[in-house]
Amino acid sequence: MISTSEFRSGEAIMIDNQLWTIVEFQHVKPGKGGAFVRTKLRRLKDGSVIERTFRVGEKFQEAYIEKRTLQYLYRTAGTFHFMDAKTYEEVQVSEDLLGQAVGFLRESMELEGQFHDGQMISIQPPMFVDLRVESTEPGVRGDTSKAGMKPAALETGAAIQVPLFIETGDVIRVDTRTGSYVSRV
Repeated sequence: MISTSEFRSGEAIMIDNQLWTIVEFQHVKPGKGGAFVRTKLRRLKDGSVIERTFRVGEKFQEAYIEKRTLQYLYRTAGTFHFMDAKTYEEVQVSEDLLGQAVGFLRESMELEGQFHDGQMISIQPPMFVDLRVESTEPGVRGDTSKAGMKPAALETGAAIQVPLFIETGDVIRVDTRTGSYVSRV
């Protein structure tokens, strides 16, 4: 059991038979009344975030999250196939569990899989990935209404906005959390 005084960001707890991770927390001691803990929790099943307050001293069941290194193998009709780096077992994951990371997966890429009770609950891709630009229009300076960005299709099929100087065949670094251009490699 874990008490509210032992909360840490990233800690996994069970509330109402659902698995949640603590995104952020704050101990509050108002001038009047009892102290409480204000938290932001992310449900690992679907990624939704809620805010919830608890009384100081409330106890919750701590959930054990096992982290394993997985290697991306291939994709078949909405299912992604990964291999556990230690046991060499194949793990199949549906597209909805991966979320936005789907557009940034390359074969042989290593990711971190999080498991609870032997079942995969989420996958964390690397923070930044280097991908080749498959196609983009030539950038014409002065022909923009925004800050000099244009669409580009990446080798994985994802489409992102890149600066005007990026050309087809360039390798760029992409932030997988936001899906945005970082730099040219």
